[in-house]
Amino acid sequence: MDFSNPLNAFKSTYSMLLLIFSIVIIMGLIATSQTNISADSHPALAYVMIWVAIGWLTMVEGGQASLVGLAPVNAELYRDSHPIAYKCTKITNKGDNLDRYLLGRQFMVVICVFTVNMSGGPIAGAALWGFPSWVSNIFLQSGLAMILFTCNVGQLNTQVNASHCMLDYIDTYFGLFTLWVAMGIEFSGLLHSSYLVQMLVAALAGKKIESNEDPRSIGGSIFFYGRCIVSLAILVGCFAVTLEALFKDQTTMWDGIPAWATVLVFFLLMAVVGMLEGMQIAFFAVSKLPVSERGDSVWALKTTELLFRGEGNNLPGFMIGRQLCVVSCMFFVARVTSVDIGFEEENIFGVPDGLQEFFNTGLLGALITTICASISWQLVASAFPYAFLSNPITYFLLRLCLLLEATGLCGAAWVIAAIHKKFAGFQRDEVYIGTGEERAKGEMGDDTAHVPVGPGHMAKLPGFADNAPRTLKKLMKKDPNVADYITSQMDKV
Repeated sequence: MDFSNPLNAFKSTYSMLLLIFSIVIIMGLIATSQTNISADSHPALAYVMIWVAIGWLTMVEGGQASLVGLAPVNAELYRDSHPIAYKCTKITNKGDNLDRYLLGRQFMVVICVFTVNMSGGPIAGAALWGFPSWVSNIFLQSGLAMILFTCNVGQLNTQVNASHCMLDYIDTYFGLFTLWVAMGIEFSGLLHSSYLVQMLVAALAGKKIESNEDPRSIGGSIFFYGRCIVSLAILVGCFAVTLEALFKDQTTMWDGIPAWATVLVFFLLMAVVGMLEGMQIAFFAVSKLPVSERGDSVWALKTTELLFRGEGNNLPGFMIGRQLCVVSCMFFVARVTSVDIGFEEENIFGVPDGLQEFFNTGLLGALITTICASISWQLVASAFPYAFLSNPITYFLLRLCLLLEATGLCGAAWVIAAIHKKFAGFQRDEVYIGTGEERAKGEMGDDTAHVPVGPGHMAKLPGFADNAPRTLKKLMKKDPNVADYITSQMDKV
């Protein structure tokens, strides 16, 4: 972001002030035991959990940008300069491990957001330091403070740095540990029902799922499909418990809202999250196509015209606004699905107290959200991008995301990214491994053959660097001096 631009400077300043105010009141809520965890246990535990969750979220988000971006790069180029990053990519570049990592990583994102909500989200009727009711309603009850905190500190700033400084960002044991956790989550089979969706989507698209691994043995197939069945059973159980709690008004949903409305809101929010997850896949799928091949329906034409208008800056703008929308919906889903049983109320389905305490953690809602509101929609969009473009809801959600981005609420993310980059000493990847053109000339060119894409695969989204205006990218390819100048200016940010 160009901070010399007066409008950008203004947005960054007021966004930073709002973020600081939001952090202060969240910490105040925890200190006064007005969040779920601080009220049920102790404020100290809530402080630890919220900062651990937000810190881990930064690596989960940045790790994705780094590992996906480095996938086609020859790892031998940075084996000596970044040995830990080398270890990470040697794992993800083997077979279908990148897909496995992305699957487990998606659950980690939802878990981190749910943990942040339970640690810092206000309980019903929370009031702080005599603030006027309108301030409390805007920042506390609406969840704006939590949304600004999570998006700016936990997600967007780390994506900015990791998209340009992939090697430096992932070259830590924290990054390697996060990768192993994501792989462990996938191996556990908890999310394996997603593979059933993967098979269904591929069958509907009439295409075979491409793989970089040999066909499974009989024993491997039994182990795989066994985990799929167990995962499906767990998912059905999560839905049963959650719906039972919703109909009995035993969640952290605000008082006064009827059960039927709560259930309706639950499915509506999951659909909105799913649409936003699918839209990003569909938009990037058609971004490289000629205008004539981007669909011919009225809504597809309206959507693509708005998305690629002018220099194409609406695409990265959508990604920022989308982040705000998704996090907002996830916080509301967390409130809707978090089970809350009173002291004198009967446990759900009469389960033992220990199991009921597990239900109360919010993990059930996190699992439902990961599979049904995120992964499944991404898989569908990878196979049927034009169906998303032709949906009028897509157009209106795109408008909403662009409006949210225009407000500048996430301007603080760029400030935090610049500060983090300065103190961490991050350098752009070109410093270590050169540009793609330079690598190709040195017979160490990029190779995307091992990166599985298309129907039935998790999306590998490009980083911020791929979102430059099309005319600028053409000029950079035509004149290397322009590319060098842009790189030097980014290093100053």
